[in-house]
Amino acid sequence: MRRMGANIHKTAIAAVESLRVLAFRYICHLFMRSMVKFGICKQLSIFVLLALLCPFCCPAQQAPFSGFGIEANEFAGKVFKHEPKFTLPIPALSTATDINLVLHTYGLKPWEQRTHYPTIGFAFVYINYGMDAVYGRCYGMYPNITLPVISRRNWEWTIRLGEGLSYVSRTFQRTAPVDTINVAIGTHINGITTFMTDLRYHVSDHWYVQLGAGATHISDASYGKPNLGINVAGAHVGVRYFPITSKPVRIHDTLPRLSNRWLAEARLSMAMTARNTNGGPLYPVYIASVYASRRWHNTYKYFAGADYYYHEDIYAYLRNTGLAAGHEVANSYQAAVFAGNEFLLGRFGIVLQMGAYLHQTYIKLDPVYEKVGGQYYIVQKEHGPAKELFLSVFLKTHQTVAELAEFGVGVGF
Repeated sequence: MRRMGANIHKTAIAAVESLRVLAFRYICHLFMRSMVKFGICKQLSIFVLLALLCPFCCPAQQAPFSGFGIEANEFAGKVFKHEPKFTLPIPALSTATDINLVLHTYGLKPWEQRTHYPTIGFAFVYINYGMDAVYGRCYGMYPNITLPVISRRNWEWTIRLGEGLSYVSRTFQRTAPVDTINVAIGTHINGITTFMTDLRYHVSDHWYVQLGAGATHISDASYGKPNLGINVAGAHVGVRYFPITSKPVRIHDTLPRLSNRWLAEARLSMAMTARNTNGGPLYPVYIASVYASRRWHNTYKYFAGADYYYHEDIYAYLRNTGLAAGHEVANSYQAAVFAGNEFLLGRFGIVLQMGAYLHQTYIKLDPVYEKVGGQYYIVQKEHGPAKELFLSVFLKTHQTVAELAEFGVGVGF
């Protein structure tokens, strides 16, 4: 009898949910007809209908917009000189406002379960460097991911990584209005990289408060000169608000364990860089990478291999100046070995890499370089001759100075 009662209860719930969905769809149908009647195009009406039905794509036990929240941080810090060429005056105080739309994933897709339900977000940042006449102001937006380091009851320590695009209102330029003071930024459009770490307290399922520290870097990756970039470090205080709940009902499926397979991988990329003069021409940089990777813990890939860079800008510089005459090609390439790790989020991968040069160009840089970026997998298979096909974007840096941004395509066998 108890089992029969439980079955009747489940059947009743399912019937109510079905009627609820049908009623909602009928209301949406009437709404769409009304939109068409008042002159709204049918395509837009269909889009609105699909948007309204989106919440019903969630599991029946999940409330719409569960896990969605808004995070706001107020930041105070200082610009710091990261190399001798950075001759700009340092403002007494730099401030920023960071608004982040966050989502606590709950296992709707297998990668969310494999990565232990991370928090993903899309942020908008406004930076006032504190000296408009020199630095201008920065407006940026960037996707990000927040990862827990330690969680204890209502407390947690997290790190947040983000990378995107920004607009800077003031740049170096030789034409009117002339500005030769800002030797850090050569173009209005720049990349932005952020790092934040927080100590966060869970007040309730709706409210969190946090205190933390972080750093922001902007530069155009040598698409325009000068390109020293601007770095700001400091502290922030903030809140998170979740209208529904910060703890959506998690899905726990029995997922097949992925093998710790080895792959041979190759990537071809290209970058564009300017050499020395503001407003000068852009030159291509050709990059080839070969490496071996091994998947571990279902969600990571560690890898090691070799990079090759050929710089047309340095070749042109050597030809124009007569330096290294007869040996321009030999002095225009870099060869290096590298190792790194990739954090896999479904079809997206976050890549951190470090390399050391075996051979440098005529213009010597630090012997060690870093890369940070991402890859999107067009093909991602467990079996077959070609198991991966992906697009990649990386920022190559030497400590806190960006050298170039590279865009490429790769394959894994």
